[in-house]
Amino acid sequence: MHRMADFVWQRLADLISGELKQAELSLLVSPHRHLSLLTRRRATMIVNRVRLIALLFAILTPLWSVIDLLVFPYPLWLTLAAMRVMASAVFFSLLLHYRPNGDLFDAYRAMALLFAIPTTFYIASYSVLSHYHLTGMAAAIGAGYGFLPFVLLAGLAIFPLTLLESMLIASPILLAQGLAGSLNWATLDWPTFVGAFWLLMLITSVSTLASMSQLSFMIALVRQAIRDPLTRVFSRRSGEEVLDLQFTIANRSQAPLSVAFIDLDHFKSINDKFGHDAGDQALLDMTGIVSSNLRRGDMLVRWGGEEFLLIMPNTDLIQAEAALFRMRSIGFGMRPDSTPLTASIGIAERSADQLTDWKGLVGLADQRMYLAKQGGRNRVMGRTQAQEH
Repeated sequence: MHRMADFVWQRLADLISGELKQAELSLLVSPHRHLSLLTRRRATMIVNRVRLIALLFAILTPLWSVIDLLVFPYPLWLTLAAMRVMASAVFFSLLLHYRPNGDLFDAYRAMALLFAIPTTFYIASYSVLSHYHLTGMAAAIGAGYGFLPFVLLAGLAIFPLTLLESMLIASPILLAQGLAGSLNWATLDWPTFVGAFWLLMLITSVSTLASMSQLSFMIALVRQAIRDPLTRVFSRRSGEEVLDLQFTIANRSQAPLSVAFIDLDHFKSINDKFGHDAGDQALLDMTGIVSSNLRRGDMLVRWGGEEFLLIMPNTDLIQAEAALFRMRSIGFGMRPDSTPLTASIGIAERSADQLTDWKGLVGLADQRMYLAKQGGRNRVMGRTQAQEH
């Protein structure tokens, strides 16, 4: 049984993974191991699509009252029209009050509200319609209200979601379908109900696969966008996003945040004497060594050329200096002439240096890196060393 489950999962993964690596397939199941950059971009996309759908529902929901007026008796039409106006007002409120901020839980709330509004409307309208004996065209239009869950579950396909997220969002809608059936238990047409529920499950499955497929391409694109093409460490643009996020988190929680500006010494001479291929290899060796010695949570960013930024969340100056002195003792690789490749390093920390934004943090680390160069290169310059200098 376990082998069969693995086989089915592998076949599904082959169909929807796109350019994902084997180790990334688990990212399609749960969001817990997603990179913060992927999470922020996905949250932004989800909220933007929630607002788009909210706009469509806000406009189209009350317009259907014209059709209801033509076929339903006045008391029923008035009740449904009032419900439609209230639903439309809530959709407009969702559109106006939600803005993308990169917070995934905020995106979850937006999605929950988006699906809760029509689900509530569906249950309420189904309850109202069950009290009327409709015939002819009125019966056909009334039956059309039962298609709302199908529309909602099909709508899941436009969101980049994991398997777990899709199941959690679809479950209340499926439960609402069951509840609607229980409201009319005595006269329930079981073959029709079971057939409709099976179709809902099928639509849910297709929408979930579509959501996971979207997510797989998004993961691949984000991976390509956030990595430096040569060294495969974070690119400057993605590093700036990480810094912005980490600085905001550190400010809110009053946690330390350190950065180290690393500039390889006399690197231009490698390109001049041995060629750019040798320079590229030196960069690859350096980033490989540093990456293999990073602590959990640290992030290495290629800032430009031979300049790198090491982001160290929850790390004060003393801990940062100790980590960089240890890294310096390990070394940054060898130059083509078999001499050690060294670096000048400047360190700054949000709290100790009383900085108010991430740009100031990077700027101060950069200044201290230049002090390290002026002091003879191949050294670490933190706050204490800068004061002594």
